[in-house]
Amino acid sequence: MTIVARMLTQEQDGIGGYMAQPGGPGPRPGVLMVHHAHGVTADYKIDAYRLAQLGFTVLAPSLFNMFGIPGTDHIGQGAELQAKHSDPEFLGKMDEAWRYLIDRLGADPTRTACIGHCMGGRLLIPFAADHPSVKAIVLYYPSVRDEPETSHRPRHAFHLAKTLRCASLVFCGGLDYIATPVIQGPLWQSFVASGAPVEWHFFSDANHGFRHPDNTGFQPHYADL
Repeated sequence: MTIVARMLTQEQDGIGGYMAQPGGPGPRPGVLMVHHAHGVTADYKIDAYRLAQLGFTVLAPSLFNMFGIPGTDHIGQGAELQAKHSDPEFLGKMDEAWRYLIDRLGADPTRTACIGHCMGGRLLIPFAADHPSVKAIVLYYPSVRDEPETSHRPRHAFHLAKTLRCASLVFCGGLDYIATPVIQGPLWQSFVASGAPVEWHFFSDANHGFRHPDNTGFQPHYADL
């Protein structure tokens, strides 16, 4: 199978990030990959290529590039950029990326799912709530905190997860310092309350960021999850 894969730029493509898909006619099932706080790091490109080898059309948009911030990754800048841009702003960029995946890359909207890590995992909860056409979400250590709703983050995952209609697969770590086990409990209950299919995996010795080599919490024995 021939795979078409390349970097995307705001200047040439209207969206920054990385795409990968099988060559030849479609449409094919799609995957929108929503990155962690470090941006579209190298592992996203590897994962996108591997998913394309399985027959998916994959887009890993750089939400930070879409805000006009240059660079191929943004290691160490995530906290500052999340403080600068609100959830509604991020969700607007994710909607643009979703339309690009469907309209420009030709993914089948009836067979398209989303994968998110850390920041991306947290943002996919409101995104899926707003987009009932999303078939499934896969969340790795979503960075959900027990915090009040504000204009910057107006809708908490505890409330939104109950409204989901798509299937969910969630991976959490017992050593996560952001979404601690105390937070994971009520979050899991909210997912279950939705009535949609939920598969939840808890690893007692797993860190936040266990899957990403650029994170201090990287654990290679969990990297293939």
